[in-house]
Amino acid sequence: MAGASHYTLERPTFDKPVKILIVVAPYYKDITDGMVAGAKAEIEAVGGTWELVEVPGALEVPTAVGIAARMKDFDGYVALGCVIRGETTHYDTVCNDSSRALTLLGLQGHCIGNGILTVENYEQAAVRSDPEGQNKGGGAAAAALHLIDLGRKWGRAGSIGFTNDILMAREG
Repeated sequence: MAGASHYTLERPTFDKPVKILIVVAPYYKDITDGMVAGAKAEIEAVGGTWELVEVPGALEVPTAVGIAARMKDFDGYVALGCVIRGETTHYDTVCNDSSRALTLLGLQGHCIGNGILTVENYEQAAVRSDPEGQNKGGGAAAAALHLIDLGRKWGRAGSIGFTNDILMAREG
């Protein structure tokens, strides 16, 4: 519903700084630049640091997150891009597959804020990337930060996934 207000959670606070990877597909660079600015501001507002990488398109964003999750030490990820509906069904493929891949990575325990815009036209994208308005880059960063906060509250460092401990059944 246009013009409806929405509730925004308070920013989490962290005892230990967070390190976030921002992955952006700058196909519509003027749109994504605003979203990147919003994400950086949100991360810096909690005392966090960020790194930025660019990939060719929205379909490559989840792959970059997956590679970073295996090879680097980030607390969370912000996925940014913009997909504007065109004349073919490619829009549906890009929107659905990028979102599905990010969701699957999230279900594996990675803290990801999905800020890939899926819009009907350029005007909708411009509204959602405005650093002074409804900035979905900042919103995606906030989502990642809240997930990191939950992970730190509910878990222990290194407690997600497999460990090096080998447990043997007791011989009787």
